[in-house]
Formats: sequence, C-alpha cells, structure tokens
Amino acid sequence: MASPDKKSFALRIDPVLWAQIERLAASELRSANAQVEYLLREAVRARIGAKSAPESGGAPTRKLAG
Repeated sequence: MASPDKKSFALRIDPVLWAQIERLAASELRSANAQVEYLLREAVRARIGAKSAPESGGAPTRKLAG
C-alpha cells in the first residue's frame, strides 16, 4: 500500500527498461517502486549536488537567504 504522504503518478516506461529495473530491485532486495525512487534520488543528487537532494521521502529542505 502506498504511503499517504507520497505523491503517486502514472509512469509509461519501456518494458525492457522496466524488466531491468525489476531485476536490479530484486538483486538489491527492494521493490521495483522503491528502486525507481532510489534511482531518481541518485540521479537528482548527481545532477544538482548531494546537499540539495533529500535523503529519504519527504520534502526537500530549503536554505534561507541571509
């Protein structure tokens, strides 16, 4: 069951890519959904930096000006 504090949305994804995600998730003892979230979080960290990306579910923290 989905967590009530998480945003859900439909995602259209290539079946071959989904199969790869499922295999990777199984090898890392995660659900496919958790694996997608993990991969997205890692991609965001790589893209914008580790300090800006949230560690786990929940809203990202914002730096206050000043």
